[in-house]
Amino acid sequence: MQISSGVRDMVLAIFFFSLMNLCVKFVSHIPAVEVVFFRSVISFTISGGLLLKQGVRLLGNNRTILLIRGATGTIALIAYFITLQKIPLAGAVTIHYMAPIFTSLLGILIVKEKVSPWQFLFFLLSFAGIMVIQGFDSRITLVYAMIGVFGAIFTGLAYNMIRKLKTSEHPLVIIFYFPLVSIPVTGLITIFDWVSPIGWDWLLLLLVGILTQLGQFYLTKSYQSEELSKVSVISYIGIVFALGYGFIFFNEHYQFTAYVGMLMVMLGVALNLWYKSRVRN
Repeated sequence: MQISSGVRDMVLAIFFFSLMNLCVKFVSHIPAVEVVFFRSVISFTISGGLLLKQGVRLLGNNRTILLIRGATGTIALIAYFITLQKIPLAGAVTIHYMAPIFTSLLGILIVKEKVSPWQFLFFLLSFAGIMVIQGFDSRITLVYAMIGVFGAIFTGLAYNMIRKLKTSEHPLVIIFYFPLVSIPVTGLITIFDWVSPIGWDWLLLLLVGILTQLGQFYLTKSYQSEELSKVSVISYIGIVFALGYGFIFFNEHYQFTAYVGMLMVMLGVALNLWYKSRVRN
């Protein structure tokens, strides 16, 4: 089976995002909104500089959709960072990986993409795997679980806005609109809840911005070149990184069923890719 550029871009995006998750977890003593603010400032600087260097219009063409993408992405990232900091790493990532389900389901209405009954079955298999991984964990409260689900829904909305833009916008323009919206929002909130970074915090916050920029760039390219239902579910492989990082750096332990769930997720991903490739051929 030949792997498309969209699939490769998604795999790269998930790797960079997994490293970003680790950095966010390391600065759990800094409010999540403040971390998003620092991430946004770095993204604004990098994206704006690259766009100016390449002579691309900063504000793009379809500004309404771009602004919606920026707003939904801001809400999603704040919710996600809160869960990363407050509950075990693998649990937070597991809840966040409900986003591909919402992405595909919302894609039916927003970008009019078709999803076959077989794909729904594969999605359910991956979703069931997520539930097995999470299991019954007293460290994950209902409040933070709901915040995570809320963030996953808005992530699905943001990804659909990216797909709706298709090839009409430069990937960096789409990325640029996130800090354009998030800086004033998170900056205002941060004024009233500021915690001064110290020592290694500054390096970790810088890495959050750089790694997210790389992840967002490849994710944007992936969603512009492939159908949502094909590439969105690939993001589940990030669970492997989350389990590994959680064990190595934070001594987070899970029962054997967590690994069974991981295999279920990976099987769902593989079956989805196989089915899409078979239909196209």
